[in-house]
Amino acid sequence: MTKKIYMHGSTRPRRTPRAELTGLFLTITITATLFPMNNAIAKAPSDWVDDITFAGQIEGGLNANVARPANGVNFGQFFGDRANQAQLNQLTLTVARAVDTTATHYDVGFMLRGLYGSDGRYFNIAGITDRLMTSRYQFILPQAHLDAHLPWLTRHGLDMQAGILASPMGVESLDPSLRPFYTLSYTTEYSTPFEHVCAMFQWHLTDHIDTLFGVDTGNQVSFRRGDNNHAAAGYFGLTASSLANSKLSLTYLGRVGPENAVRSLGQRANSAKRYWNDLSGSYKISDRLTFTGELNFLHDEGLHTNTYSFVSYLSYQLSPTLLLNYRGEIYRDDTGLLVTSFIANNAYMRATLGKPTVTQSAPPTTYGALTLGVTWRPRLGHSVKLFEIRPEVRFDRSLNGTRPFNDLRNIGQFTFGGDAVLGF
Repeated sequence: MTKKIYMHGSTRPRRTPRAELTGLFLTITITATLFPMNNAIAKAPSDWVDDITFAGQIEGGLNANVARPANGVNFGQFFGDRANQAQLNQLTLTVARAVDTTATHYDVGFMLRGLYGSDGRYFNIAGITDRLMTSRYQFILPQAHLDAHLPWLTRHGLDMQAGILASPMGVESLDPSLRPFYTLSYTTEYSTPFEHVCAMFQWHLTDHIDTLFGVDTGNQVSFRRGDNNHAAAGYFGLTASSLANSKLSLTYLGRVGPENAVRSLGQRANSAKRYWNDLSGSYKISDRLTFTGELNFLHDEGLHTNTYSFVSYLSYQLSPTLLLNYRGEIYRDDTGLLVTSFIANNAYMRATLGKPTVTQSAPPTTYGALTLGVTWRPRLGHSVKLFEIRPEVRFDRSLNGTRPFNDLRNIGQFTFGGDAVLGF
């Protein structure tokens, strides 16, 4: 369940999708010029094209709230934010060519993914797709990057990606097939980034240890009018895998850079930094039971705010088709400036750019959240790559007496719902 760092943004240890199909032969020609051809590129152009894959996935969900909040919003939830309303969360189409990250030769690939649905409101990128639609359902490009495997410096070499990339930080992913629950944790929503325009590198130091580093324009911003300040940000971190007889994996990622909008803070936004720190790990207790933990700390100089959190997960494989999931979280927002519900459909991106919009926040609050769920994955034949149904029950509560939930009326919030995912 831990989001172990692979450069394609997935938690699955597979070959990494990379590069733009348009201009394929030009890409190969440039590669041949830059890198000597002494077996550096192992595959002929026809073989390269044969490795291109196409995939699609659709997800829809419902998150019911028995309190029926007057504003129709489940506070502190993104993907299940609209109370008692079914929605198309994601329809994604992906074309990719996987890079062999273990190869001893150069390799080039790409990933291009388009997404349409309600989840696009929160994973948009300013200056690229944020102005295409203002309705609940929006179109985004969560992945659009060129990739290369470079056999440099160490036996396993260096992997590089450039373009639009999903953030590698945190346990939970935008892709529903890579996370245990329909809804997200507070830590994922408010204390980890989502999308970047960037260049990212993963250097394989040993068989078990990788270092990750990169530079980007900021969280969910791009260039010129699509940027909220005039400064860059970047990542650094380490991941250790297959420790303790292949039972333990650990990842630390740090991130530094200004993230606030000049429209909100003035020119101070260009120098006031945000510091993100996330440590996650998973331990396979038995063949059926796995524990995952995430410890996060965020400090923002511009907003003078901090968040602290710990999230624990347990997954138990009850049968080949049935998985039981638990998530418990304690999350502290010490000013009330970060945990926010975005009422308008375009409120999240407008707030990112510092523009006026419709949101709802609570006073400084320590949040406790407990989520229990089941994942049922029946086998439907070769034409269907994935089918799963994931009901969940979730209870959120303020642990310090504030009333952030159900249109600022209640100390606690009870929701139950789930989603269905079909991959082909």
